[in-house]
Amino acid sequence: MNYYITKTIDGRFDEIIDRVTDSLKTYGFGVLSVINVHKTLKEKIDINFKPYTILGACNPQFANKALRLEDKLGVLLPCNVVVIDQGKGQIEVAAMEPNIMMQIVDNDELHQLANEVSSQLTQMIKGL
Repeated sequence: MNYYITKTIDGRFDEIIDRVTDSLKTYGFGVLSVINVHKTLKEKIDINFKPYTILGACNPQFANKALRLEDKLGVLLPCNVVVIDQGKGQIEVAAMEPNIMMQIVDNDELHQLANEVSSQLTQMIKGL
C-alpha cells in the first residue's frame, strides 16, 4: 500500500491549487497552511525546484475525534495534500494515506477513523 493517494490531471498549476482547495472544502476540510516549496527553496538556498505546493488540510470533525482518541496525534496532523507540476501540463495531486500513517498508533478506534478520512480524501482526489 502506498503512503499516498494520487491522481495526475491536465491543467494549469495555480488553477489546480484552487480546484483542490475548493474540493477539500466540499469534503469538510479547510486549508490551514500553504507552503510554496518552489519559492521557499529559491529564497532560502537558491535552488530552482519545480512548482510544488503543500496544502495543510484539516477536517475539524475528524481532528476532534482523532485528538480525543489520542491526544499526541497532533504530531501527525494536518492531512497534507501536495500539488506538483510534473511538466507538460500534467499536475499531480497527492494526499497522505491516513491508514498508513495510523498504523504506527495502536488504537483500533483510530484505525476506523483513518478509514473514514481515507475514504473522503480518495473521493476528493478521484473527483478532481
